[in-house]
Amino acid sequence: MTLRQIEWLKFCMKKVNAPTLEDVARLAGVSTASISRALNEPNKVAQATRKRIDEAIERLGYTPNFGGRALASNRTNTVGAVIPSMANAMFASGVQAFQEELAKAGVTLLVATTGFDAEQELRQIRSLVGQGADGLMLIGNDRPQGTWDFIDKRGVAHVVTWCSTTRDGQLCVGFDNEKAAGNAAKQAMDMGHRRLAMICGITEVNDRAKARRDGVVAAVAAYGQGARLTHMVEAPYLLDAAADALAEIMNQEEKPTVVLCANDAQAAGAMVGARQMGLRLPEDLSFVGFDDVGISRVVTPPLATVRVPQIDIGRAAAQLLLQQIAGQEGLVSKTFPTEFLQRASLAPPSKA
Repeated sequence: MTLRQIEWLKFCMKKVNAPTLEDVARLAGVSTASISRALNEPNKVAQATRKRIDEAIERLGYTPNFGGRALASNRTNTVGAVIPSMANAMFASGVQAFQEELAKAGVTLLVATTGFDAEQELRQIRSLVGQGADGLMLIGNDRPQGTWDFIDKRGVAHVVTWCSTTRDGQLCVGFDNEKAAGNAAKQAMDMGHRRLAMICGITEVNDRAKARRDGVVAAVAAYGQGARLTHMVEAPYLLDAAADALAEIMNQEEKPTVVLCANDAQAAGAMVGARQMGLRLPEDLSFVGFDDVGISRVVTPPLATVRVPQIDIGRAAAQLLLQQIAGQEGLVSKTFPTEFLQRASLAPPSKA
């Protein structure tokens, strides 16, 4: 670095305002056009020049201002994901895959959570759109018409995930919740269970929870052979809440031999509650979860569950949303299959 550049660096570090593109150019000894190319098309800039520019950016703490580019292209290269909760490992894995796919296209992800609150979801959507998000990833279809109206009036590109159908003319990426839950119930009944109970999610403003509940109800009704639901309880996707739900189920006169849960966290919590009651698992009571997140493999006994391809969903959702933002036509929704995983928490009912 020359003496002149050292003096310029000292001057820039004393400035109150943020360093500018011109400051970086002066320090690196290149033109502002070269810096723009290095930021936008680095492969077109010589390696030695890129190194000087990177060093100047690092020294000055320069952050590119994409405002002008956004005005010119009418895009901000940001996308929003509005999810119910970051505490749910299922959403975390899917959003991670979604973000990784966006990053390949140079798009930044902004994440907002709703706590399963419809009003909070609308506030988050308004905020993301107000910040210029080019598109949105949403979870499920069940939201007030006012939220859909806002999205439609603003013409916001969006993709709905974790479900297999959505509004006419709109795009979704997910799986058939009803079919997957029904198949899990059938697996238990095929193993000999005839008294089934279910801990389902809170179904208000949650079409995925409703679909899983409906899938179990329909499968049990269609199976015959004395199969019946002894009890069904709605509970939040929390360990303690699931344990309380199991206590309500087991306080009924007719006891189930298997409990189907709307996700793996509920199943894990209910299993803890069952042991506190002195029950042996699976000899006295079997359990089935849903999602196949990490906890399903570390509980004892390992949890029989439904594997949801959350990473595939996240990647496909990002690809579809980017194509939609780019104005591609003829796009179609994508539905992935699920898989039932037989593990030790599900066993034939005791003969006793």
